[in-house]
Amino acid sequence: MSKITPQSQNFSQWYLDVVQVADLADYSKVKGCMVIKPYGYRIWELIQRDLDSRIKEAGVQNVYFPLFIPESFLTKEKDHVEGFAPECAIVTHGGGKKLAEPLVVRPTSETIMYDTFADWIQSYRDLPLLVNQWANIVRWEMRTRPFLRTTEFLWQEGHTVHATKEEAETEAHRALKMYEDFDRDFLALPILTGKKSEKETFAGADYTLSTEALARDGKAIQAGTSHLLGQTFAKAFEIQFQDQDGEIKYGWQTSWGVSTRLIGTIIVCHGDEKGLRLPPRVAPYQVVLVPIWKTDEEKQQVFIELSSINNKLTDQGVRVYFDDRENLSPGFKFNEWEVKGVPVRIEMGPRDLKDAQVFVARRDTNEKMAIPVASLGSEIPDLLETIQENMYEQAKIFLEDHTFEAESVDEMVKILDDKGGFVKAPWGGTADDERKLQEETKATIRVIVEEKMKTKKKCIFSGNETDTLVYFARAY
Repeated sequence: MSKITPQSQNFSQWYLDVVQVADLADYSKVKGCMVIKPYGYRIWELIQRDLDSRIKEAGVQNVYFPLFIPESFLTKEKDHVEGFAPECAIVTHGGGKKLAEPLVVRPTSETIMYDTFADWIQSYRDLPLLVNQWANIVRWEMRTRPFLRTTEFLWQEGHTVHATKEEAETEAHRALKMYEDFDRDFLALPILTGKKSEKETFAGADYTLSTEALARDGKAIQAGTSHLLGQTFAKAFEIQFQDQDGEIKYGWQTSWGVSTRLIGTIIVCHGDEKGLRLPPRVAPYQVVLVPIWKTDEEKQQVFIELSSINNKLTDQGVRVYFDDRENLSPGFKFNEWEVKGVPVRIEMGPRDLKDAQVFVARRDTNEKMAIPVASLGSEIPDLLETIQENMYEQAKIFLEDHTFEAESVDEMVKILDDKGGFVKAPWGGTADDERKLQEETKATIRVIVEEKMKTKKKCIFSGNETDTLVYFARAY
């Protein structure tokens, strides 16, 4: 098995090594695209299954819209087209002929959906319209990295239309809270949430809300976004309805989404020197069974007992893999499953069989313990919950230990150079100020703190008096 570069030596190379050695993805012959392998795609399926149930619980229904968007649709909203134009792939020929109108390969679906929404919505009785799409997206990225930033990726995008601004704002914040709960409960990730700065706001939106996680190298990573689109697109695409008083009004809209970047987020936030560490709820295999034997007789006896354990745990709803490969040593298997981040490894040899016990190794703490076979049916599900909670606490402590405060640019830069993490600081600058600050420091505003300061302070960049705090970080 290939070696993994230590995190402390080169975090970027460590990440690429983990993606390949843990068998998550492979490089494609198409530049900037990846092949998601079965183990990696199973993680995405588990994310999709849990998140889809949360989406449906909110009354949102799934739909599917075309991959191709008429170029004229994007030009209907000036800010939107300016925001996405550099990333668009455009089809000019089809069926051996030049197309009458070029088609944009979907960078996001607002425009093609909203042209249809205008037909679907006529009356206040048609509202709210709540739909979600699981789809692939194409954005022509210059610098790519598997899962974190690729030319093509998978995601879900929710799109809603409401009668009032208040209802739309409630929905935008509901989606953000859904992502926050999902990150915490399913991915064991503590996050910062809040509003994005003007510079970081989605093209065409009134404002953007974001979830921000912290990688082990001290960089921030945007895990999900929710946008209040206001009436910008409604006016561009004539999404109107007749209210209860007979007045014609424009709808208020939101959009929100997460992508396969979440897999990259799990890697950089939970991984260690040995490789991937998966929270049990998102692990393709929660438990792997590794038999140890020397003779054929020992092998037969151990296999029979581990098969029984496999059935018992499966009946408890545990995702189990019985690694009965005979051409690989137990040591090789231990290393492979550690790299792949399986939460629990159960080992059994002839002596363990005689003692009616197994040895259980925890991936989150690297601890190993003996557990009687008779109690595995109850202890393993409990242990998986303990691991899930412990991984969240580990990540939470790391986030807290890498959140700082600064009152000057120099102080912020020193913190980011020495320790990384999030830096809370006063901000009263403009979008241009943030661009200049990013050029100087490579740091951006990740989220704006909702609560205002009781006493105004000087903005770390402009020197303006402000009551606003923001979190800065260098980011993926």
